[in-house]
Amino acid sequence: MLTADELSHRRTEMPGAADLAGGVTAMEHRLARLLEEAPPMPVAKAMLSVDGGICPDDATALVFDPWSPRDHRCPTCNQTWSGDRHHSAWARWQHLWLAERAGDLAALAVLTDDDRARQRAGDILAWYGEHYAEFPNVDNVLGPAQVFFSTYLESIWLENLMAAGFLLAETGKLDQATNDAVSTIADQAATIIGEYDERLSNRQTWNNAALLSIAVWFEDEELAHRCIEGPTGLIAHLLHGFGAEGLWYEGENYHFFALQGLLRGAGWARHAGVDIFMEPDLTEPICRALLAARETALPDLTFPARKDARYGLALSQPMFLESWEIALARLERVPAGAPPGLSAWLKALHRHPAGKAELFDSYLHEVGRATPEPRTRSDLSWRALLEMLPALPAEEDEHVVQSVFLESHGLALLRSDDRYLSMECGAPGAVGGHGHPDRLNLTLHAAGVHWLPDPGTGSYVASDLSYYRSTVAHNAPLVDGRSQVPGPAQCLAFDTNGAFGWIRASFAAVRRTVVAGPNHLVDVVESDAEDDHLLEIPWHFQGDVEVTSPGSWAAAALDHTGTKDHQRFEPDEPGPVKVLVRHGESVLSVQFDGGTLWRMQGPGLPTEGKSREFLLVRASGRHVRCTVLVGWHDDVELTEVSGDTIHVRVGDGMVTHQAVAEGWVFDDGGRLTLGGLRSARTEYQPLVTRDRPIVVQATASWRSVPPNIEDGLVGFGDITPLHLDHADQYRRAEHDYAGPDEFSVQAFPAWDHDGFYL
Repeated sequence: MLTADELSHRRTEMPGAADLAGGVTAMEHRLARLLEEAPPMPVAKAMLSVDGGICPDDATALVFDPWSPRDHRCPTCNQTWSGDRHHSAWARWQHLWLAERAGDLAALAVLTDDDRARQRAGDILAWYGEHYAEFPNVDNVLGPAQVFFSTYLESIWLENLMAAGFLLAETGKLDQATNDAVSTIADQAATIIGEYDERLSNRQTWNNAALLSIAVWFEDEELAHRCIEGPTGLIAHLLHGFGAEGLWYEGENYHFFALQGLLRGAGWARHAGVDIFMEPDLTEPICRALLAARETALPDLTFPARKDARYGLALSQPMFLESWEIALARLERVPAGAPPGLSAWLKALHRHPAGKAELFDSYLHEVGRATPEPRTRSDLSWRALLEMLPALPAEEDEHVVQSVFLESHGLALLRSDDRYLSMECGAPGAVGGHGHPDRLNLTLHAAGVHWLPDPGTGSYVASDLSYYRSTVAHNAPLVDGRSQVPGPAQCLAFDTNGAFGWIRASFAAVRRTVVAGPNHLVDVVESDAEDDHLLEIPWHFQGDVEVTSPGSWAAAALDHTGTKDHQRFEPDEPGPVKVLVRHGESVLSVQFDGGTLWRMQGPGLPTEGKSREFLLVRASGRHVRCTVLVGWHDDVELTEVSGDTIHVRVGDGMVTHQAVAEGWVFDDGGRLTLGGLRSARTEYQPLVTRDRPIVVQATASWRSVPPNIEDGLVGFGDITPLHLDHADQYRRAEHDYAGPDEFSVQAFPAWDHDGFYL
């Protein structure tokens, strides 16, 4: 948000800056219909449902058209659907779109004196001022909300409306009636949002931004202090949520969302008297947060879909670009300037195709219009137009990334040229509620192909959600056929030397070692236990998989939820099973030694909407070892595995891999030792501790015969129930706790080796 003087200065800069002048022209073009025609105003509350906004025939998300409230087209089958569920899903996006367009219109009004834009922005603000209280605070999912089903959505929506009101008021373009409407919305929303503190959740960054906009509007110093310097305020999120390496503790997907909310909040905090970009103790963590995504970005400049993330999103999506554009401009005011590499990173992203426009709760700038490719700085939204530098710095610094171990996130990453190999070897999979049971998961991107992706997560209300949140959906080991239980993995070794590198990590009784060279990698998974156990390692290759070893497939049943068509490979001769994976012109050569090879069908990537075949290696015993050779050339062959020594033929030469006391030896005629051993006794400390003190404890009783849940309490026996009947056990969704007479719970817990019963 800019003051009147800053807006005046921006207007004087525009004629001489091609990107800014082009941005104004683009703004006038995209708002043309809104200037001529009033948009549909949704009287429905946004609702979240399994089928709302989803095509009944092919499960594809229906196209959001802000000008079509009742008819919703499927992009796959081209059919049109209607009904209350679809309309309520449409209302979610429409409310957000209208609030964002109010800011768009207000920015056009203050930059060009377009009175039609001023009037249309005022109409939207006045309508919500009149109708906001009529929306019911019911049927919510994450906290109280009037217009939406979650508090954070209400915050995103409100912050945009407040921005529109602020810009118009700052330049004297807000009449008294519309001013009163903004005040009405702000006053009512402050209570809704302010009473639902989500602590160090990514969503709280947006709650803080919305409340700061209200604090600035009403000049409320106490509220501003709480949102900036309070225990869950803006500064606490910056210092504790983003961690030592700058990456948000809930993973890359939520890093961008939290960073965007933090930057919005910082903009409002400046008007409340606290410019965190000018605070020396805060500038460094801001810079780390801005550059963190660069460290883990895939070679194709998408980000890995770790934890709960959308798959395949390009970091050159305009929403992401704007965060770096705005931050770079703000850092230019700082004496030390922007951190080295930020402008090079931004330039690299601007040169990279962004792909199709995506729907984001916090960014609907590209909805309803054809998106140019390549996009330019002039195609960014009104927020970037107000704040970004007139032109990017002219110096040609180079964008460079290296191998790295992000210790507080437990992500070990080996890079060389365009090879990207990572292993999850740290935080529990359940961190922040968005984690997956994926300890020791491998991700591989090489020769321009994302061979072993992390699938992330599709919709939170889709039927396959539990599959994507299971271990078998990842390239991670399972023991005894069950998804991993929450717990930390331990990085035992990490070292690099040019194109060579290795990672060793352990989780429970499983140890995984992956060693990468210029043209192949070796993966060794071992399990040691006192009793016999089943070890399974899924391999989710992206491409057409062909087993080239002689043998046949035999149908057999496996019990992995979400999978089907299980088959076991029965080789005709002993030795490694050879597999080729083809993706376009690229070929991956894979050889499996140890265990039996299976194939089966499971849900594909969330973006595919169809099932996909994957491989699974199974081995049983007290001491189990499975070795896999992966080469991105077809002249790589696994010739022998003997104890801790692995022999690989590469072309006409031989390479020996060997585990030794000081690390790992790679010998192709010149001996190279990789070290970097780490203490296995180091106890992992989570980046963020979210657990509340235990208020009530109960004992789950062992049952030799599992109770049948359908029979009620029959089979639970004489179990002392857990009583939940106090306000501190109640998570507010809409209303305050009404007391045990209205709402209380008796829980009867039991367990056996196969499950927990409640």
